[in-house]
Amino acid sequence: MLGVLYAALGAFTFALNNVAMRRGVVTGSVLQGMALTVPIGGLSFLVMTIAFGKLHQLVVLPMAALTWLACQGVVHFVIGRYCNYKSNQLMGVNLTAPVVQLQVPFAMMLAVVMLHEKFTVLQAIGSALMLGGSFITQGITQGNAGKGKRKASVRLTAATPIPTVPSQEELAAPAPKPIFRPRTFSGYIFALGAAMCYGGSPLMARQAFLDAPDISTAAGGCLAYTAATLFFLLILLKPGSWADIKSMKRENLPWFLSSAVLVAISQAFVYASLAVAPLMVVTPILQLSLVFRLFLSQLINRDHEVMNTAVLIGAFTAVLGSILVSLDTDELTTLLDLPLSLADFLHYRLAGH
Repeated sequence: MLGVLYAALGAFTFALNNVAMRRGVVTGSVLQGMALTVPIGGLSFLVMTIAFGKLHQLVVLPMAALTWLACQGVVHFVIGRYCNYKSNQLMGVNLTAPVVQLQVPFAMMLAVVMLHEKFTVLQAIGSALMLGGSFITQGITQGNAGKGKRKASVRLTAATPIPTVPSQEELAAPAPKPIFRPRTFSGYIFALGAAMCYGGSPLMARQAFLDAPDISTAAGGCLAYTAATLFFLLILLKPGSWADIKSMKRENLPWFLSSAVLVAISQAFVYASLAVAPLMVVTPILQLSLVFRLFLSQLINRDHEVMNTAVLIGAFTAVLGSILVSLDTDELTTLLDLPLSLADFLHYRLAGH
C-alpha cells in the first residue's frame, strides 16, 4: 500500500512539474527553465546521497557503470528534458502528454531488441492504444485548427465595413486575451524526441546498475545529474545563452523554481515506490500523471492550453494503453480469470525469448 501511495504522489508531482514549467515557458525560454532545473536536480540528489550515507559510492563506481550513468543523465535530463519543455512551449501540456507517453512502448521495443525480453499480444494491444491516443489528439486538433483558419479566411474576404470613430466605451474596454494557437507539427517532433529519450534512458540506467549492483539509486542519480550539468554547461558556451538566462522575467522565476523542486521530488517518490513495491504495480500508477496533467493544466494554465473532447479521448486511451503495456500478462489473466483461449492469445509472444 505504501508503494502505491508513493507512486501516486510521484505521478502527481511529475504532472505538477510539467504544468509549472509550461506556465514558465509561456513568456520565458526553455533554456531559462533548464538553467534552474538541471543544477537544482543535481543538488537535490547530492543532498539525498549524503543523507543516506552513500557519498563514498561516488568514487568507487566501475568505469562501465559510470559511463552508462553519464549517458543516461545527458540523454534524459538534458536532451529529453529540452525536447519535453520545447514541445510544451509549442503546443501545451495537454497535446504533448499523449505523445511523450509513447516512451513506454519505445522502451519496450528497445528491451525486446537489445535485451531480448518478451513482447506479447497484450503489450502489442497496449502499444496500439497508445499510438491511437496520440493520433486521435493530434488529428482532431489539427482538423479543428484547419477549420479555424478557413473561418478566419472567410471573415477576411467579407466586405470591409466603413471605419468609424471608436466610442469612449470601446476605448476603455480591456483588450481581449490572445487565443493560444498550438504549433502542432514542430511540437509533435519535439514530443517524439522526448519520448525516445525518456524511453531509452531507463535501459542505460538498468545496464549501469547491472554493472554495479551495490550502487544506491541516490548515488546513481547524483552521478547522472552531474554529467547532465557538465554537459549543460557546454551548451551555455553558445553565444547569447547567458544573455537569454539573465533576461529571465521575475514573474517566471517562481514557476521555474517550483518546477525544479517538483521534478526532484517526483523522482524521489518514484525511487521510493520502486524500493517497496514491484515494478508491475508502480509503472501503471505512474501513467496516471497524464490524467493529473489534464486537470492541473485546466486549473492553472486554462488560457494557455487546448482542452476539448479529442484531448480527453486521446489522453485516456493513451493511459489505458500504457497500463496494458506495463502490466504482466500472467498476473492480469490470473486476476481477471480469463478463459483459457483468450489467456493463451494474450500470452502469445510476438518477439523475445
